Amino acid sequence: MDNPLDDIYRYFNEVSRTLKVAPRILQDIKTPNRILQFALPLKRDNGTIETFPAFRVQHSNILGPYIGGIRYSRDIDLNRVKALAHLTTLESALMELPFGGAKGGIKIDPRFFSKRELEELSRSYIKAVFNFIGPGYDIFMPGFQTSPLIMTWMLDEYSKLKGKFEPMSVMGKPVNIYGSKGRNIATAYGGVVILEKILEDYFPSLDSRLLSVAIQGFGNIGAHLASILYKIGFRIIALSNLQGGVRVDFRQRSLDPNEMWAVKQYKLENHIHSFNLYEATNRGRPISNQELINEPVDILVLAASEGQVNKENAAYVQAKIILEMSYGGLTNEADEILSKKGVIIIPDILANGGGIMSSYLEWFQNREDSYLPESEVLLRIEKKMLETYDQLREVIVERRISLRQAAYIKAVENIARIVQSKQVMTH
Repeated sequence: MDNPLDDIYRYFNEVSRTLKVAPRILQDIKTPNRILQFALPLKRDNGTIETFPAFRVQHSNILGPYIGGIRYSRDIDLNRVKALAHLTTLESALMELPFGGAKGGIKIDPRFFSKRELEELSRSYIKAVFNFIGPGYDIFMPGFQTSPLIMTWMLDEYSKLKGKFEPMSVMGKPVNIYGSKGRNIATAYGGVVILEKILEDYFPSLDSRLLSVAIQGFGNIGAHLASILYKIGFRIIALSNLQGGVRVDFRQRSLDPNEMWAVKQYKLENHIHSFNLYEATNRGRPISNQELINEPVDILVLAASEGQVNKENAAYVQAKIILEMSYGGLTNEADEILSKKGVIIIPDILANGGGIMSSYLEWFQNREDSYLPESEVLLRIEKKMLETYDQLREVIVERRISLRQAAYIKAVENIARIVQSKQVMTH
């Protein structure tokens, strides 16, 4: 995959020409404040000692304390972490939340580590970055292949080092440890809210029960999104994960993602690392991830890793709408190709807004020492997502641009406004 930062900078350059933002402000937005790169040694269960690269990039705290996910992935590198930190800043700015952007991770595939090994790595990570994090400075969120349990280990280690319990230092905690109800489905729920609004605005005569969906990625976000869409009545034609996928004939009604999720949970509980979606259902036929991207469906959901749709395969995409639930799911070249074809792309920093909004609500509840019911959490996420979208619609109509262009413009405008107001206050 090409350097994901290149795509972000390209959009920044477009925004700078459109908005005529002062070059110094744009440079401040583009340049990370701090980059932490280190190695974590681990004694494996077999007695060998291995070392694993780890990262934390604190991109910008112009809007408030840094906040950002922590991912465990064999594909992680510094450039990807930089790009994801940038996107978190933009997402927070777009949603008008009082946070800056950060991102971090460890270069491992957690499926092949024991519970003890994962706990030791998670605690070692916190020890390595302890002097640069905290509730008023840099707040952790869950990310790709990290769980509430991992966030609990991190919270516990941070609290031990701090000498007091600090629930506001880590988001995505279990509900019984100062977590937020609805957090597990928040990102997926926000994506569905925006998807339904797009359908209402762009395809008002379509019945969702007739629309076909293919979803790449069956982790927490992809699986919950599939479950919500299935419950509403969308037809889930294809699903895939790292091991491949499954599709049903268009004459059949839909895959049932809930059945497949139950099989996945059973395997995880029994420490079975491989999970084949085709084997998890007695319907359909197996397909590859690439075949799923090419399926002639109405809606393609990208909920896997970055760059899955690129200049090599974008021309073969047949979906009318792409919901980018993975950060950087489309490259810049793919975005251009698909936009020219008339495909509606719901960009990552909008589609994923429910996740960072839910972290804000968890942070708010921790600060107030309160708990909101799940229904209230989801209602506030829905309200914020729709408010943000309505603001973007005004920009789209006024400038005749895409959703992604409008999202970047609105995010940079919000950041520039804060920077300028702070400059006024200091003079």
